[in-house]
Amino acid sequence: MQPYIRPTYPFSALVGQPRLKQALVLNAVNPRIGGVLIRGEKGTAKSTAVRALAHLLPLITVVADCPYSCPPDQLDRMCSSCRSRLQAGEDLLLAQRPTRLVELPVSASEDRLVGSLDLEHALVEGQRRFEPGLLAQVNRGLLYVDEVNLLDDHLVDILLDAAAMGINTVEREGISVSHPARFILVGTMNPEEGELRPQLLDRFGLVVEIGGLKNVRERVDVIQRRMEYDADPEQFVQRWSSNEHNLTEEIAAAKKLLPQVQISEQDMAAVAMLSLELGVDGHRADLAILETARTHAALEGRTTISLEDIRVAAQLALPHRMRRQPFAEVRLDEQQLSDVLNKAAQERQRGNEETAGRDELKKA
Repeated sequence: MQPYIRPTYPFSALVGQPRLKQALVLNAVNPRIGGVLIRGEKGTAKSTAVRALAHLLPLITVVADCPYSCPPDQLDRMCSSCRSRLQAGEDLLLAQRPTRLVELPVSASEDRLVGSLDLEHALVEGQRRFEPGLLAQVNRGLLYVDEVNLLDDHLVDILLDAAAMGINTVEREGISVSHPARFILVGTMNPEEGELRPQLLDRFGLVVEIGGLKNVRERVDVIQRRMEYDADPEQFVQRWSSNEHNLTEEIAAAKKLLPQVQISEQDMAAVAMLSLELGVDGHRADLAILETARTHAALEGRTTISLEDIRVAAQLALPHRMRRQPFAEVRLDEQQLSDVLNKAAQERQRGNEETAGRDELKKA
């Protein structure tokens, strides 16, 4: 007899926290954004939101007997075994399954995360045998790290490297194994328990700061919904099923439209101007803003980026990358952000007028 598994709390039933939900949905549409770190005090639905997101992600088609859930129609994203079999003309057995949510415990070892090589088998049999780890299991899925600030810095480095490169490589005693590891990385943390090093913080695509709701009506809604869910989870989930379906469809449509969204040189100039004016080091911020902006445009059903897309992206991708004094909290100056975007709009308008003028001269 199977044990009872309580249905997951619906994502669309979460009260408030619009920026948290927005950052998660953006990453669901486009994992290339680089993941999201959710910072906030305890009891603010961080874990609930992440687990609920997994249920919004669409079914995926995988090679049934592959430990890495390889896509059957993307040769460049396959493991070496699936690629060799396909190129040899073998018919791969396919299956459909939900997108996986894999949780990494704070106590996890490096071998548990990246996998391990059975050296004894290699020495005795002359064959390398790889025991896949969590990064193999989460390929094409969602990796959730609660209390990521308490995780060993070395493991955080490995996670972020794999998330950025889409590949996990394990090397032991002169033996090396690589496999695809593309996933949505979501970390949560309570700043009261310690901070992440700035070098690690910078490598998360987006960071969201959340706190307890300050509105009485919203807090009452939280209480009511949670009590209803605890009393009858199945009925509560059913009541929100239509909202969940609509959100799943919205994510799927945005994923399909995303490759068509164009980034113009004017968009790049506006983002570069933002980073310079707001004192951001390095270039990761520029890339994260552009990737987030094009994803936001896809969610809005557009194939061109607007300055509003860039504003939304900057609010999520800039604050944790701005220069600050030790122990000082950094907040994005919304007025300064508006001033820079207004300046960018003027530059864009001027550029459009010059282009139109040149076109007129050519016609004449």
